[in-house]
Amino acid sequence: MGKEDEKYRLALIGKKIPIITLDHKWHQMFTRVEKSRTIAEKENELNELLRNQGKCNNETKKIKKLKKKLMDEIVTLMEKQDDASEKKIEDNRRLINECNEKLSEFQDELLDLETKISEKNTDLMLETMKTCYNTMHFNDSQIQEISKWIAQIRVELKKNVVRKQEMEIANQEIYSYMHSIFGSGIIDIFDMKYNPEEKNSIHIKEEKPEGK
Repeated sequence: MGKEDEKYRLALIGKKIPIITLDHKWHQMFTRVEKSRTIAEKENELNELLRNQGKCNNETKKIKKLKKKLMDEIVTLMEKQDDASEKKIEDNRRLINECNEKLSEFQDELLDLETKISEKNTDLMLETMKTCYNTMHFNDSQIQEISKWIAQIRVELKKNVVRKQEMEIANQEIYSYMHSIFGSGIIDIFDMKYNPEEKNSIHIKEEKPEGK
């Protein structure tokens, strides 16, 4: 156990930690976070402990039900005064003692399982926290790099937008001067290969040369 984990374990004493493998949101979280092999192993170990706990609880319920049935039978048999009833009562008392022994064993096992489940759940929680925070720190570093890139691109974009506008205006003015100097008849011949109106979608108000 690392010093960091031990520090958190001490801070978590007395805190109620829910069984995280039973939380649907914990499973959903791993659509955003990569589940490490360590987490998967601890998850399987915790689930196995939970299955054993469930089996012990089911067996305890069955034994308690049987014990109650045996005790009810004794109450009924005590009203009868015959050897068969006495024998049955004796058998039931023996079975009740066996039930008590089994219940005591299961109680000890359940207490042991409860401790193991709590420890394993804490292990899994700490490993989950470590993985999640590592992922978020990595994402933060990527976000900063991308933000810087976006800022640089915005500056370049603004510069290029200005350059584009300046060149479009320059083309428009050059084209206007050419119309004024050479006239539309000559320009139309060359417009077959070049027309800034079509290339840049700039509407040019045609100016005719004076005296023509």
